Amino acid sequence: MYVAVKGGERAIDNAHTWLAEERRGDTSVAELSVAQIREQLSLAVNRVMAEGSLYDPDLAALAIKQARGDLIEAIFLIRAYRTTLPRLGHAEPVDTGKMACDRRISATFKDVPGGQVLGPTFDYTHRLLDFALEAEGLPPAAETSEAQTGDTPRVTEFLNKGGLIQSEARSDATPPDMTHAPMQYPAGRPLRLQALTRGDEGFVLSMAYSTQRGYGRNHPFVGELRIGKVAVEMDIPELGFAIEIGEVTLSECETVNQFAGSRTEPAQFTRGYGLVFGQTERKAISMALVDRALRWEELGEDNLGAPAQDEEFVLAHSDNIQATGFLEHIKLPHYVDFQSELELVRKIRRDAAEAAMQEAAE
Repeated sequence: MYVAVKGGERAIDNAHTWLAEERRGDTSVAELSVAQIREQLSLAVNRVMAEGSLYDPDLAALAIKQARGDLIEAIFLIRAYRTTLPRLGHAEPVDTGKMACDRRISATFKDVPGGQVLGPTFDYTHRLLDFALEAEGLPPAAETSEAQTGDTPRVTEFLNKGGLIQSEARSDATPPDMTHAPMQYPAGRPLRLQALTRGDEGFVLSMAYSTQRGYGRNHPFVGELRIGKVAVEMDIPELGFAIEIGEVTLSECETVNQFAGSRTEPAQFTRGYGLVFGQTERKAISMALVDRALRWEELGEDNLGAPAQDEEFVLAHSDNIQATGFLEHIKLPHYVDFQSELELVRKIRRDAAEAAMQEAAE
């Protein structure tokens, strides 16, 4: 595309050099390190890992630095790097019921076994600029306890004992992998959840918000939101059993939604589900709402024509890398295309002028 640009290669090299200078900024200010980004901009790091589909805080922090803080560009870098990595095996499904919870709240019950754990949250902060942060001193130490360990029963399990919430269907079938095969419609729930967990947070949030405003009749309760570390296990054929190879931080949300019932099912609650890398609770809640909206056909509900109920619309537009590529390609040279459009418009105008002159002469 750049062949038609005189001196294009040199211009591109200079643009890269200028980009590096802009990335560094004022050299009298200390350079931001990857470790600082990883530790102090952890929510940005978490988003890049989640939407980049690669759990590595160091690489995510490096991508943020390289992208000058543009998180979508950082996600693009992580996705590109991910394609170069060999797949050595498959981990066992993680057991979030054994999560070491740093944060665990329920909006449906005040008292839950294990208690409500607020954890690090903005929920109860005043949205006022804290100029004390400019002092760059150490923050006051919080009175904290160790993360909860052992089995932590889910709130929805208590509803399930009374048959008040729909039981989730279990399947031993291996779900499709959207990173290895193109998306096909209709997509099953496992494939939808894959797309949503790596979808753009802003897009998934807007779809979730639309359901709360009436476009899909979906105003749920947060049955439980939990954030913490879970063990990752991998089956080793030579050993004949699974071993723990590490741990990851996850955000998990289960929503409790109304369901009037059907001819075969009594009135009960249904679920929406979200699971995302890192502390990304806004994304997890949004994902759960959209997941529930997309289950309308499975639950025998009416399709209200809401955007969040349209599987192909949601899944085809949720990926920010695909969206960015298609959007930004139009700023690249399209000289030939535009000249053909320009000539077409000129011809239409000439034909219209000639027709007007002929009509006037008659």
